Amino acid sequence: MTKASPPSTAIDTDFHAEFAPAAPEGVLPRAPLRLSCVVPAYNEGENLDGFLRALAQAVRSLTPDFEIVVVNDGSRDATHQVAMRLAQELPLRYIALSRNFGKEAALSAGIDHARGNAVLLIDADFQHPLEMVPQMHALWQSGFDMVYGVIADRCAESGAKRVGTNVFYRLMNAGNNRVRIPPHAGDFRWMDRKVADAMKALPERNRFMKGLYAWVGFKTAALPFVPLDRAAGVSSFNLRSLGSLALAGLTSFTTLPLRMWSLAGGLISLAALAYGIWIAVSTLVFGNDLDGWPTLAASIMLFSGVQLMSIGILGEYIGRIYDEVKRRPIYLVARDEDRSPLRGLDERP
Repeated sequence: MTKASPPSTAIDTDFHAEFAPAAPEGVLPRAPLRLSCVVPAYNEGENLDGFLRALAQAVRSLTPDFEIVVVNDGSRDATHQVAMRLAQELPLRYIALSRNFGKEAALSAGIDHARGNAVLLIDADFQHPLEMVPQMHALWQSGFDMVYGVIADRCAESGAKRVGTNVFYRLMNAGNNRVRIPPHAGDFRWMDRKVADAMKALPERNRFMKGLYAWVGFKTAALPFVPLDRAAGVSSFNLRSLGSLALAGLTSFTTLPLRMWSLAGGLISLAALAYGIWIAVSTLVFGNDLDGWPTLAASIMLFSGVQLMSIGILGEYIGRIYDEVKRRPIYLVARDEDRSPLRGLDERP
C-alpha cells in the first residue's frame, strides 16, 4: 500500500481558494464530540476487518463516544460475515441493504442512520488516509460545518479519465450559476449534524451526492490529499458506472445539455438558411444546374441525427422526472444490526 504524502492546507487550484481553511469568526464552542463514521461497503470483505479496526483506533484518539455505521450495498462476497463478526467487537451499526442500490444510496442510508453530532464519510478500501481525520476534526472544532478532501494528484489515473473528469466539472459549473461543485472533491468528508440533517431532508431519488454536498452550503473547508492504493480487491467503479454517475450529475444539477442543443439547433437553422440563399443565387443569378439528390440525402441524415440526439437528451430529463414522481424509496434495509453505543442518545447536541 503506497503511503500518501502529508496533506497540506494549501489549495493549488483557484477554485478551492474560497474554501481554504481560515477559521470563521464568532464561532461558538462545539459540544463534546459524538462521531458517526459512515462506511459504505460493496464487496469489501478482504478490506473490511483491517480497515474498521484501523478506523476505530484512529477515532479513539479523538473521542470515546463514536459509532461505525457500515452500509452493505448488496455485496456478493464475505462483507456480511465480516461485518457481523466485527459487530461483536467494535462499536458498530451494520445496515444491510436489500440489494445493490449504488454508492450514492449507500451513503444516503449511512447519513440517515448516523446518530452523532458529527458524521465522517470514508471508504473501506484504505484509499482515504486516516491521518487526515484529526485535521478534519480540528477544522470542525474551529467552526467549519463541512470539511472535504480534494484529490491533489490524479497521475495514477488514465489520461482519458483525467480529461473526462476535467470536462465533466467544467460542464457542471459552466451550466450552473448558483451551485459550484468543487472539482476533484470526493465523498471523503466530515460534516456537522446540521449538514447531515440538511442532507436527510433532500427528497430527490436520483442522488448525485457531490452536487448535494455543494447545494446545502454551510461553512466549508477543503483539504488536499493523495489517495492511497487499495489494500485488496479492485474498484467496482468502471467506465460505465462513472459515465452513469456523470450523466446523473448533469441531469440533476444543470440544464446545460438542453441549452447546448437549443444553440445547436439555432446554428443549424442559420446554416440551412445560408445554404438555401446560396442555392437560390447560384441557380437564378449564375444559371448553375442544381444536383440536389446528394445534398438532399445528406441534409435529411444530418437533421434526423440532430433530432434523435435532441430527443435522447430530452428523454434523459423526462426519465429523471418519471423516477422522481414515482417516489420510490432511495434504498431498502434488509437488516439493521445495532450495537452502537450512541443508541438511545439524542441526535443533536
